Amino acid sequence: MKLVDDAGAVPTPLSAPVATNVNLILDTIRTQMNMDVAFLAEFSNAVRVFHGVSSIVDHPPIRAGEVHPIGSGYCRKVVEGALPQLIPNTADVPLTAEIPETAAIPIGAHLSVPLRLEDGQLYGTLCCFAFTPRPDLGETQLVLLRQLADLMARMLAGDISAQKKRSRTRKLVETAIAAGDPAIVFQPIVNLKNRVVTGFEALSRFSSEPPRSPDKWFADAELAGIGGRLELVAAQRALAACRTLPADCSININLSPKTILTGNLQPLLAQVDPKRLVIEITEHAAVDDYAELQAALRQARAAGVQIAIDDAGAGYASLQHVLRLQPDIIKFDISLTRDIDTDPLRSAMISALTEYGRRTGTIVVAEGVETVEEERTLRDLGVDKAQGYLFSKPKPAGEFAGVAKAG
Repeated sequence: MKLVDDAGAVPTPLSAPVATNVNLILDTIRTQMNMDVAFLAEFSNAVRVFHGVSSIVDHPPIRAGEVHPIGSGYCRKVVEGALPQLIPNTADVPLTAEIPETAAIPIGAHLSVPLRLEDGQLYGTLCCFAFTPRPDLGETQLVLLRQLADLMARMLAGDISAQKKRSRTRKLVETAIAAGDPAIVFQPIVNLKNRVVTGFEALSRFSSEPPRSPDKWFADAELAGIGGRLELVAAQRALAACRTLPADCSININLSPKTILTGNLQPLLAQVDPKRLVIEITEHAAVDDYAELQAALRQARAAGVQIAIDDAGAGYASLQHVLRLQPDIIKFDISLTRDIDTDPLRSAMISALTEYGRRTGTIVVAEGVETVEEERTLRDLGVDKAQGYLFSKPKPAGEFAGVAKAG
């Protein structure tokens, strides 16, 4: 039975460094004690989760990542005291005959100790067994196994703390969603030639406690394993709210590559004319496989959806995103736009990207425009469109009822 993530019901696998050290300790236990299998099992509700297994055979009876009922096997009975921690010969302990694994595996000798955390909470068991009896096993091996269990408990502390933090954070985000967050506001995108509004970017706002910026809420959701869910909730609410906006204006929503790869775009396309939709992919988001991401976007692009690279210029990934994804739109990060009228380096960078856009037919948009001087410089450099406080602060869709339509 494989480990399955069911909304956090089954513990998250160990972090890579801790998993490596756990495997090293299990290998040491197996080889130094001359046993055939050694493993670490975590107790979680009614199951045992095997986080590490070291075996002398190629096809061991248990594997790392498997989940078994907690009532089966030796572990629970050892913790409850029904079985001794040290069993050199299982045939000498009558209760072992009632456990199916004793004959099925078979188990001739068994050594197991509870693994408890610093606060005394039971985490699970550290175990090893041999297929045949081991009359030489004694108190020396049992003491060593207990010492290694204490060492392993200290190693696991960081992972356990991180899991608890994820659980708390997940509850916080889910509570915010249930309370109606995120609320959606829109910021207009204007044509710099005539200041006519051509589109709106949907932005999230949170009123739930504790007070934090939207990027912190999304980062927390990702940490808790529900980043994609929060992104899709925000996108769905944005597309529902945009119905009062001019029908010939684009609607820009933000999605990460990870969320796009889930394949959940079709419900979004059903909410709005795909030809109005622009999916903004942040420059900060890592892309492990561009071909896979391109394939995930293919159906949306075929339907008329445009792709924008957001926050271009904010980091090293900008050029990779632009070259590999071939977006329809490049949006300059506010760090490039700010004070561009007085900074020749920023001006040179935007000039270069604007020239790329002109040659490839890619629209370039400047974000964070706040002064008339910045607007004038961007227009002189050939930037197509802009958004920022100079034109409008983000507002609910209903407050744009009288906005001029795209020309």
